[in-house]
Amino acid sequence: MNPKSKIPEPMKKPILLYLTTLALTALCGGAAAGQAAAQSAPDMSKYILTPKPADTPRINGARVFGVRPGSEFLYTIAATGVRPMTFSAEGLPKGLKLDSRTGRITGRVKKAGEYVVRLKAENALGSNERDLKIVVGDAISLTPPMGWNSWNCWARDVTQEQVLASARAMVEKGLVDHGWTYINIDDGWQGQRGGKYNAIQPNTKFPDMKGLADEIHALGLKIGIYSTPWIGTYAAHVGSYSDRADGVNEWIKKGYCNEHYRYQKPGGDYWKDRMEMYIHGEYSFVKADVKQWADWGIDYLKYDWHPLNYYHVREMFDMLRKIDRDIIFSLSNSAPYGDAPVWQRYANCWRTTGDIRDTWESISRIGFSQDRWLAFNHPGHWADSDMLVVGMVGWGPKLHPTKLTADEQYTHISLWSLLASPMLIGCDIAQMDDFTMSLLTNDEVNDVNQDPLGIQAYPVWQENKQVIYAKHLEDGSMAIGFFNQDSQPAKMGISLRQLGLRGEQTVRDLWQQKDLMKTSDHFETEVASHGVVLVKFLPGNSRAQITEKP
Repeated sequence: MNPKSKIPEPMKKPILLYLTTLALTALCGGAAAGQAAAQSAPDMSKYILTPKPADTPRINGARVFGVRPGSEFLYTIAATGVRPMTFSAEGLPKGLKLDSRTGRITGRVKKAGEYVVRLKAENALGSNERDLKIVVGDAISLTPPMGWNSWNCWARDVTQEQVLASARAMVEKGLVDHGWTYINIDDGWQGQRGGKYNAIQPNTKFPDMKGLADEIHALGLKIGIYSTPWIGTYAAHVGSYSDRADGVNEWIKKGYCNEHYRYQKPGGDYWKDRMEMYIHGEYSFVKADVKQWADWGIDYLKYDWHPLNYYHVREMFDMLRKIDRDIIFSLSNSAPYGDAPVWQRYANCWRTTGDIRDTWESISRIGFSQDRWLAFNHPGHWADSDMLVVGMVGWGPKLHPTKLTADEQYTHISLWSLLASPMLIGCDIAQMDDFTMSLLTNDEVNDVNQDPLGIQAYPVWQENKQVIYAKHLEDGSMAIGFFNQDSQPAKMGISLRQLGLRGEQTVRDLWQQKDLMKTSDHFETEVASHGVVLVKFLPGNSRAQITEKP
């Protein structure tokens, strides 16, 4: 927060849950449910630090984009500012075209190489230009994925209507203008095998998966899906393996399933019985499933089981590489650290933990335990600290405001940005209040996460429950996070010498997007309980300083 401001007393206390318990339906992302929930959610507007975007254009999002030769290309220029707005792109490689009205770049590039494209966004009040480097080669996901996942809202109860509503809300609320891209369906979409490939088909909650993907792409977004190499998924749906050659698992033959083909023994205990399906069956249908996902137009795969192993990771990796579509390969969960070189080689993202919850104990335990992954985190390969538990969450039909305090939420977003972790929103987008929006639409904070250098932050100082993280950025500047895990406010500081910086530095508060001071010596600030002060030191060690004669 502002290092010179008084810490508001309410920020030290847990955010209150609903005043009354609301019994929402599975379609709780709808208008009626959203309005009911908003009436009971606490007013967090007084804790907003992020300034509103200017009316003049600002281009946001990733500055580098990876694509394989010949793969379908979709990149939406993220830009804030008053609409209407027109877009241009100078230096696009052969095979790509730009829609000047929507800012969407589509097509296919056959020739490998690096292409620097000059992007421009213009409205009646001004214009903004920025370079985008398109890397056509072997690597994709050159910055951590930014998007949304359904699990922390509706878990296994997710529906096509909720997913589509979330995609529309991402556009309508303007998240797409800040670089948020993926709409990912977690566990709960699967029916039984069939179709052209004998692949997993959607259940009745998802009547038209191809139509859903097409509509999401038409919004300038991308779509993700979930599967597992077990015969059954975590939520007890059909997986990419089977115990029968025809793919119809014995538990389906016996009728041990509900109308959505979720494992359910008559008179049994679902939460206990479903573990019977956590096995690798004799017959693989990975090839069939990947072909089906490609036909639907899937862009992201969450492949979930524990413990992860080399064989099944490599099998899926090889199949994904055989199609002419780039699908981000994300592993979940609790990837064993001992096999880190395997995850780094074959996966774009790998979950380092079990499932996150909306508590301080959960986010602090996860967030402050990622240091060992530093050596393996780099462009194209990201250690995943799990989803963002801000806004309205619930893991089922009943949602509630996150239990995190305002300061804890600032810590959550700041730490994930510094760690270069994938940023997947876990709440109901349709019910986002202004405070939650302010957390996710601060472009200077998002830029730390999306920095093309792709370096994970590391602790440069720690004492008791205070720790300072530093992250080198491509332009030579340095992002610094002052974190206080104590139950009381704390004064924290660091010298430029400790950071290896030289010369006068401007200290910029990233959440408030304003310069605080200039210093050639040190910086000191007060940090709230469970809070953070996130700043940038610039120019850092710039090229001019490096080449300067003594």
